[in-house]
Amino acid sequence: MALLSKKDTGLLLDPLADNNPITIQVLGICSALAITAQLKASIVMALSVVFVLAVGNVVISLMRNIIPSKIRIIVQLVVVAALVIIVDQVLKAFAYELSKTLSVFVGLIITNCIIMGRFEAFALGNGPYRSFLDGIGNAAGYGLILIIVGFFRELLGSGTLLGFKVLGDPIAKTGLYAIGYENNGFMLLSPMALIVVGIIIWIQRSRNSALIEEN
Repeated sequence: MALLSKKDTGLLLDPLADNNPITIQVLGICSALAITAQLKASIVMALSVVFVLAVGNVVISLMRNIIPSKIRIIVQLVVVAALVIIVDQVLKAFAYELSKTLSVFVGLIITNCIIMGRFEAFALGNGPYRSFLDGIGNAAGYGLILIIVGFFRELLGSGTLLGFKVLGDPIAKTGLYAIGYENNGFMLLSPMALIVVGIIIWIQRSRNSALIEEN
């Protein structure tokens, strides 16, 4: 017997490509622009959202039959705020410098459209197990785009990955710098994140014509 049904597998895999929260649903764009200049920050933000969305979905699902309809948004905000506080405190305790880099953007996970959207659209109408899978899938889809954008922005903008020089030393002119390569400083600016996301969207739609909207 398969561990996951076809529908459950879809909950995990669909957000990675054909129903990606950023490139298809166009949600969570702000953090994609703001914190992807460094790959490490992108990875940490992705893991943070995985934790908050997966656990939050389960909590909301468990409470779905006792939450009064009129205050459900407030309850959802309280749940996500509590989880974000946990993430923020863990980062400050074990990765203080990185927590300063992420700054207010960890707190802004509370207002991330992806999280509140999945609470409303899925967790309130499904059981804890499927809600957990939905949270993992959508957070992974979000994190995948962040990591891709962070990879290219740090590599082309600074010549490094996770802080390690991979293209050579621009001062000593070693590696690619020895043949005249120069870092593209524009890649470190927020608008370039939008351009990278745009390229990903273009590639995605060129491979799957069903994603192209009709005029």
